[in-house]
Amino acid sequence: MKLLDGAVDHGGSLGRARGLFPNARQPFVDLSTGINPHSYPLFDLPATSLSRLPEAGRGRELTEIAASTYGAPSPANVVAAPGTQILLPRVASLMGPGKALVLGPTYAEHARAAAIAGHGVTEVSDFAALADADLAIVVNPNNPDGRVIERDRLLALATGLRAKGGLLVVDEAFMDVGPREHSLAGDVDQGGIVVLRSFGKFFGLAGLRLGFALSDAATVELLETQFGPWAVAGPALEYGIRALADIGWQDAMRASLAEAAARLDGLFGCFGVPVAGGTTLFRYLSLPDAAGVFSALGERGVLLRHFSDRPHVLRAGLPGSQEEWLRLESALAEWATRREDRSKGSKR
Repeated sequence: MKLLDGAVDHGGSLGRARGLFPNARQPFVDLSTGINPHSYPLFDLPATSLSRLPEAGRGRELTEIAASTYGAPSPANVVAAPGTQILLPRVASLMGPGKALVLGPTYAEHARAAAIAGHGVTEVSDFAALADADLAIVVNPNNPDGRVIERDRLLALATGLRAKGGLLVVDEAFMDVGPREHSLAGDVDQGGIVVLRSFGKFFGLAGLRLGFALSDAATVELLETQFGPWAVAGPALEYGIRALADIGWQDAMRASLAEAAARLDGLFGCFGVPVAGGTTLFRYLSLPDAAGVFSALGERGVLLRHFSDRPHVLRAGLPGSQEEWLRLESALAEWATRREDRSKGSKR
């Protein structure tokens, strides 16, 4: 992969889907992202959130609520940004050019952002290898397989990196539906740790563009200086403040997503598609005919996430309605029938 050339292929591009499957039924059932299909309830925004520049006090209120919800030591340990994506190269630039190691396979933008920041980047599969990094990057839970690294192992790594002036970045974009006891949000005051939290995935409002970096106060101040005033738009402030404070909605949604993920596992299992991991926002599939499943479902207007560098795996998000569940089931049934017909034909 050329880290500095072009855009990384991501899920969620309906334009690309239409190019791949021009004759597919529309609209697509887009299961190619890990975004919650059941968004936080929309509400009427105050007109001033659009007509006026955001007030500094509203921004402070957002970081206070984010610190409480995520478990950061204080609001001084939280910086809000217009999406986590924009934070990646800025966080990577906190270290002078050196050796960046990314625990993979994982979200490809981390490697690209570290390369943009001037680091020599290598993806490693062994967690222990991260000890040799100047900049170590871990996605926890991991995207796309849902792997979780325990908090004590991450803290031990951070201690070793800090002793030599290094930095550990932990992307907790899916920790809202992960084992929160393994979050490092409460440990960022130790120094040498940056935790990234995404708002849009769990709350189903990815287009709002809101994310957070959690770190020691000096690092947060440095990141805030890079953004300057009014980094977060007024509508994002309003939704962030209300949704992050709504613990009842969050708890109920976690339970609902767990039920939907179990239902999805059962559906795939009925058609012989093994689920190898994931989170309750997406399931990780590993099978020899992954390309066949991707194509067969895509031709029927059901879009999964495939990976050009890992042709045997797929990622599937959650259907958002009963109609989408039925369309997925129908597409899987047609794929399974075609597979059975091919198998019978090869035995003749």
